[in-house]
Amino acid sequence: MTDDEATIPGLDRADPLAAVSPLDGRYAGRTAPLSPYASEAALMRARTRVEVEYLIALADLPATALELDTNERAVLRDCYEAFDADDARLIKDLEVRGAAGYDATNHDVKAVEYFLRVTLDRAAEAGDVADPEAITPWIHFGLTSEDVNNLAHRLLVKPAVEAVLVPAVRDVRDELVDLAHEYAETPMLARTHGQPATPTTFGKEMAVYASRLGRGLGRLRDATDAVAGKLAGASGTYAAHEAAFPEVDWRAFAAEFVADLGLDHEPATTQVNPCDDLAAVFDAVRGVNNVLLDLDRDAWLYVSDRYLGQEAVEGETGSSTMPHKVNPIDFENSEGNLSKANSDLTFLADYVTTSRLQRDLSDSTVKRNVGAALAHSLIGYLKAADGLAKVVPNEQVMAEELESTPAVIGEAVQTILRREGDTDAYERVKALTRGRQVTLDDFRDLFDELDVDEEVREELHALTPAGYTGVATEMATDAE
Repeated sequence: MTDDEATIPGLDRADPLAAVSPLDGRYAGRTAPLSPYASEAALMRARTRVEVEYLIALADLPATALELDTNERAVLRDCYEAFDADDARLIKDLEVRGAAGYDATNHDVKAVEYFLRVTLDRAAEAGDVADPEAITPWIHFGLTSEDVNNLAHRLLVKPAVEAVLVPAVRDVRDELVDLAHEYAETPMLARTHGQPATPTTFGKEMAVYASRLGRGLGRLRDATDAVAGKLAGASGTYAAHEAAFPEVDWRAFAAEFVADLGLDHEPATTQVNPCDDLAAVFDAVRGVNNVLLDLDRDAWLYVSDRYLGQEAVEGETGSSTMPHKVNPIDFENSEGNLSKANSDLTFLADYVTTSRLQRDLSDSTVKRNVGAALAHSLIGYLKAADGLAKVVPNEQVMAEELESTPAVIGEAVQTILRREGDTDAYERVKALTRGRQVTLDDFRDLFDELDVDEEVREELHALTPAGYTGVATEMATDAE
């Protein structure tokens, strides 16, 4: 099949149906909140912000001849504060085709520098800038592209996590807390190794996930707070800056500049920021994802065991051939997207922390995929929340299974007997229950034969599977 034959007539490349990735196609509506932080236009705007604020910081240095009045500063800051689609297209044209009298740069950061020159020239024509030629030599002064890029990427990753991912995870956690409280007293059979173990409550199990997510969010917050940028020149020595103005403390300048952007400062680097900070963020996101992967799989099993029912959506098809089915598709979709995200996050965390000698460019294309990893994570969070919103614990099924598995009180029986000094307690209960189908009456016959005080016998007779849940109710109620 030729390219022409493969093309679908009438389908524009900008149409989501023509998207190469489902992130911009099938799931475009769900990933849209990340676009201000993960798109190419967002990266252009962030680079513009770095270049503009650096230019203004240079003007504030007494050593430089650069002077910017209030109006000129406003014109420059408007370059990123009012950044729009036309600006993004101009930068792209400057890079790949040439524009405004400039040949194609074939260099994305250089295109931003020329974009600022074009903007200053236009502002001069409008009377807002007196002498653009007095300003343009200072744009990108002493910098290497990585100085701009490493800061721009961090100015995007940090808010993407804080403003988009974290709220989505908190929504899942809120759903879990609500379930924990509502079903704090709902007993159910717990399974270890997939086999009947001791009873728990559904609320307590949801509280466990809420607690784990809370800790994961704490680790993610700490990692995001520690994101650090560099501004140190071509091999991290401030050499160009020092050559031009040796009287300036450029390390102090860089530390203050990076801090003013809202980032920590990375003081010792090669040309590249070593990216240990970003790796920590990716690992923290992956930790959150792992908690939710565990939840997705357990929820799937609870649905399979009929512990959880699902509210049917009017008009929705569960199976193309079996009309009765209501599949746990939200949990399955969440699991798939979180697994894809974790694969990408592991790769990113490993890759971005390495560079041949002082610099190689392989990380540049890799970092363009950070948004995809975050987007798959976001879809996973949203789908998990959708799944939790649809499930309804089937308390009757839970109760019936507990009643049909009285062997689960065996732990309580042998523990009480140990308390009373019975050295064969474990073996006694094991002989009664292991590999056998027992009833409560079998236990009661054992209790009646025991040489124990009557109060202890009554205590044993009072044991039931549904009542043997420890402090699970209190644990679920305490979830917050």
